[in-house]
Amino acid sequence: HLAGVCLAGGRPKDAIAHGKRTLEDRERVLGPDHPDTIASLSALAAAYQSARRLKDAIPLYERRLESRIRLQGEDPPDTITARGNLASAYHSAGRLAAAIQLYEQTIASSQRAHGPDHADTLTLRANLAQAYYAVGRLSDAVALLRGVAADCERVLPPGHALAKTVQESLQAIAGE
Repeated sequence: HLAGVCLAGGRPKDAIAHGKRTLEDRERVLGPDHPDTIASLSALAAAYQSARRLKDAIPLYERRLESRIRLQGEDPPDTITARGNLASAYHSAGRLAAAIQLYEQTIASSQRAHGPDHADTLTLRANLAQAYYAVGRLSDAVALLRGVAADCERVLPPGHALAKTVQESLQAIAGE
C-alpha cells in the first residue's frame, strides 16, 4: 500500500520502487494468482502510467486482465476495471484500434453487470467517444457524446463531475 500512498502524494518514482518490491515479494510468497499479487500488479501499472512509462505499464495491465478473466470471468467488476484500465493505457499510448476494441468490450460487460445508466458505463462510453475522435471518427464521437450527455442529464444528479466533463468534451469536439 506504500506504493499507492506515494502515487497519491505525487511521487510516481517512489511508487514504482515500492511497487516493484511489493509485487516481487507477493509473487514469491503468495503466487501469481493471489488477489494481493494482482492488486500489486495494478498498483505498479498505475504508477508506471502516472510516470508516463506506458511501455512498462501495459504488460502489467495485460497480465492483470488475463488473470481476472481466467479467475473470475468476463463480467465481474474487477475484470471490467482491469479491461478499462488496459483500454485507457492503450489509448494513452496511441494504440487506438486496441483501445477502441477494449472499450467496446468493456462497455458491453459493464452494461451486463451494472446496467446502461451506471456512472462507470457512462464513463466508458465517454472514453470510447474520445478514442473515436482520436482516430478521426468525428460523427461517431459526437453521436456517442450526445447520447452520454443526455443519459448523464437523465440519471445523474445536477452538477455531477462526469456530466460536466462530457459537456466539455462535446463542446470541444462539436462546438456545442
